[in-house]
Amino acid sequence: MTTVESAPGFDKLNQPAKGVASTLAEALRPFVGGDLPVELHAWDGSVAGSGPVVRLNSSQALTRLLWAPGELGAAQAYVTGELDVEGDLDDALTHVWTVIAQRGLTGVSATPGTLWRAARAALRVGALGRRPAAPVSQAVLKGRLHSKSRDREAISHHYDFSNDFYDAILDDNMAYSSGYYSSPEMTLEQAQDAKLDLVCRKLGLGPGTTFLDVGCGWGSLSLYAAQNFGATVTGITIAAEQKKFIDARIAERGLGDLVTIQLCDYRDAEGEHDAVASIEMGEHVGQANYPTYVEVLRRSVKPGGRVLIQAMSRNGVSGGKHPGGGPFIESFIAPDMTMRPVGETVDLIEAGGLEVRDVHGMREHYVHTVRHWLERFEAKQDELRALVPEEYLRVWRLYLVGGGMAFRDGRMGVDQILAVRPGAPHDLPAVRTW
Repeated sequence: MTTVESAPGFDKLNQPAKGVASTLAEALRPFVGGDLPVELHAWDGSVAGSGPVVRLNSSQALTRLLWAPGELGAAQAYVTGELDVEGDLDDALTHVWTVIAQRGLTGVSATPGTLWRAARAALRVGALGRRPAAPVSQAVLKGRLHSKSRDREAISHHYDFSNDFYDAILDDNMAYSSGYYSSPEMTLEQAQDAKLDLVCRKLGLGPGTTFLDVGCGWGSLSLYAAQNFGATVTGITIAAEQKKFIDARIAERGLGDLVTIQLCDYRDAEGEHDAVASIEMGEHVGQANYPTYVEVLRRSVKPGGRVLIQAMSRNGVSGGKHPGGGPFIESFIAPDMTMRPVGETVDLIEAGGLEVRDVHGMREHYVHTVRHWLERFEAKQDELRALVPEEYLRVWRLYLVGGGMAFRDGRMGVDQILAVRPGAPHDLPAVRTW
């Protein structure tokens, strides 16, 4: 009787005689359109393929990919250390994306035969098994999509992570959004100051003007508007740790008479202000709630007043299976996030009763911003490792590298959309100097 262990192609240790890497390379040919586009090093010491070096440190990496094929399974394996990439992660991912485009692999479907051969290969290398537990860094949310409680949980997952962690990566303002670079040589601090100044000038802020900052983050815009333009500011956030941070800065800078931070959902915002801004917060409200979000902005500004929305976009994507940017970012970074082409966002803003006056594309500015964040992240590994577990560092490396690539390659964008509320004359200059 021939047992599995004695069948041709197996050695005495129940491993493929030709090695795990070669077995996988052969099984994956139909899925990758030919030879492996990476140099695969398997846990048994075998090697196959050419290109950037990818190490499979455990069969668990393959088990994850069997249960979650594609981006999510690969990300899970990477953040847990079951899969590793040698050298520059940006170079490696760029190479893989290039090969995918060259081979036209998007939308490739597997035949029953190729699936059967892949399953046999997985059995041979010991990758079949129960679904692995999700990494501890992966978000697990409960409740109705975009209910107030679930939104608080989603925001807390990312923004209440660690103030000290963000402080090590962001600029002195703690601005967690795209900077504004008049030159690539600008420092991150200079670019974020320039962005905050640009927003305040577009809104026409000055002494005595009342300003609502919807989704105020760590207070970069709220504090800047008060300190540099003399505006009276109300900022709102649902992240408790952010409010604590801003309140401390308000006290340090003696701005208590100008800045008030409220811990509340955007849907509960009250009052009518001279100007309103929301910087990269609308992506978190969801597609169905975006009209509600626009209505909050509209009712919160006086007739004739200005509203500025800085929003990330996904080019050529309307709805779809992954409106938040893909399985990785939706599972580990920003659960329940929604992006769309900028034109669709403009349509929603106008449908909500605001008149759009300017749309300022800033995609390239985010490339420089993320580059600076990544440089600080890599330079402060020892400091960050003392704050968070290694798994979270791997999540953030993948997040920053992947995000920078998406803006560089045009898969994502960011725009400042300036609007006014009808019902009274506005004072926007006919010729803008910004």
